[in-house]
Amino acid sequence: MTAPHIVDPERLLREAIGEASPDLLRHLLQTVINALLSADADAVCGAEYGTASDTRTAQRNGYRHRPLDTRAGTIDVAIPKLRAGTYFPEWLLERRKRAESALITVVADCYLAGVSTRRMDKLVRQLGIDSLSKSQVSRMAAELDEHIDAFRHRPLGDAGPFVFLAADALTMKVREGGRVINAVAMVATGVNADGRREVLGLRVATTESGAAWNEFFADLVARGLHGVRLVTSDSGLVHV
Repeated sequence: MTAPHIVDPERLLREAIGEASPDLLRHLLQTVINALLSADADAVCGAEYGTASDTRTAQRNGYRHRPLDTRAGTIDVAIPKLRAGTYFPEWLLERRKRAESALITVVADCYLAGVSTRRMDKLVRQLGIDSLSKSQVSRMAAELDEHIDAFRHRPLGDAGPFVFLAADALTMKVREGGRVINAVAMVATGVNADGRREVLGLRVATTESGAAWNEFFADLVARGLHGVRLVTSDSGLVHV
């Protein structure tokens, strides 16, 4: 199943994942941006960092750090420095809004449908960077996948108990096997004893069935969900 093409992934990520962990989106943006800066600087140098090559034209020489304000908060950007010449990431510093939108969208897309080299390559080209190798793009995809996988499977026990649980599903269209079909994004939001709200899980399924919800809730319980006293959904209230 590929990523939803009708649901706005940027909005969905900012609303759902932003509530789940205010630092998550900022952290993922910082990870991707700094990985892109490093890979882009390697391309300017003609060889990857720490690699001896006859094609090398310049050497890396540390970083200069600068804050970058985004909708997800201020992030620490590490811009590579060169021993001779300069490296200036025009795609980020002069076209920040466009770059930020593309980066948030690809992070949301990767969260919903999984990270792939193809998605990362598409992002790189959207930003106007066409000099990265397949191995560089593949490493960035793997690094982003590692962070997203850790969040999706994070333990819930320490943050709980979650006394209240809200379950909802958003119907959307996805492209699968060359055709468009209906699917649902199931979202579970919990409120703990301190009144703090947190998105506990988000999963895309082909249909909103009892079996799909049971599987979704079983995963939440396996990750440590406990102490639930009241579950709400768009079909009413369920006391537990």
